[in-house]
Amino acid sequence: MTIHTLEAAHLGPIEHAQVCFGDLTVFVGPQATGKSILLQFLKLLVDSGAIVAEMKRQGLDWDKQLEPFLDIYLGEGMSSVWNNGQSTIRVNDQVIDPKKLIARHGNTEESLFFIPAQRVLTLGRGWPRPFSDYSPGDPFVVRDFSEKIRRLMESPDFAHRGSLFPKTRWLRPEFRDLLQKTIFGKYVLRVDSSRGQKRLVLSPSNASNPLPFMVWSAGQREFIPLLLGFYCLSRLFHIPHPESRWAVIEEPEMGLHPRAIAAVLLPVLELLGWNYRVCISTHSPHVLDLVWALKVFQQNHASPEKLLELFEIRATPNLKALATEILTKDARVYYFDPTSHETKDISELDPGSEDIAVSGWGGLTEFSGRVGDVVAEVVNASSR
Repeated sequence: MTIHTLEAAHLGPIEHAQVCFGDLTVFVGPQATGKSILLQFLKLLVDSGAIVAEMKRQGLDWDKQLEPFLDIYLGEGMSSVWNNGQSTIRVNDQVIDPKKLIARHGNTEESLFFIPAQRVLTLGRGWPRPFSDYSPGDPFVVRDFSEKIRRLMESPDFAHRGSLFPKTRWLRPEFRDLLQKTIFGKYVLRVDSSRGQKRLVLSPSNASNPLPFMVWSAGQREFIPLLLGFYCLSRLFHIPHPESRWAVIEEPEMGLHPRAIAAVLLPVLELLGWNYRVCISTHSPHVLDLVWALKVFQQNHASPEKLLELFEIRATPNLKALATEILTKDARVYYFDPTSHETKDISELDPGSEDIAVSGWGGLTEFSGRVGDVVAEVVNASSR
């Protein structure tokens, strides 16, 4: 199914949402406004056959009923997001019956790779957890992501690879350098099996005194599962795959310094160069700063070097080619309004707009603006 537009009504906290997907689609808004629910339904719409097959392979049973299926798929207690008689989903203006989706058989090849916000849970003991290690009430996308990176780590490509970062062919050297500088510092990510069980550790370059998962910084614990997700996506790019490929990344900024967020956005942009349709949910203004810059560059026919200048990386021929490709992509931004419980297209991202949802980046810069206004009032009052 090729999805251009997705419309949902009376779906959990969402009263009405209408999204027209671009090459890059960004969801913003406060917590509990329905961003993740809509993205998980997108995954179900794209990959229902593969999801049903994996659930059955893992021994899960919902007796062909929608309510228990949603409790398994979205997580325990989440079946209430679907209200029979009120909730509706439309794809390209066609009403979709979720009961028919969960009865689907046949195509088990996936087109959408989902990196969830709860990815830190996947390395609970320093190694990706198998699907069966989770509670039956944990969301499918978390269990499935964990299982995928576990399989990757135990695949022939990685099974005998001591160093996973920075010595890997899965990222461009320029991207590795930025990630090394902003996230890893002097440390190397490698596989350690000295205690009879494989685990991921961070070690100085001389491989002495390895640091286990629980003593990593919060940013490193959040980022490394994301890095493994990028490795999975890189691997999928190099094998036969359906024409329409999706990547969903929830909150790529979690735990990271602003400079590290910028470095993480580079591999995200490369997915666009590989013709993935990318969806991001975020609480970081830095993500929308980048989208705004892309739109300004496109409107003013900026050179690809200007895009690379944002990240302070050298304009090599390969990177110029990537930047040129990215500048052809269409980006959309949707704000999940906590008051109206509807989505609003704020893709124009005009800083001068009278609509605060647009000029305030969907509320992400609202506090900074208020701080500036109040501080200015105090300074002006004291100078009188």
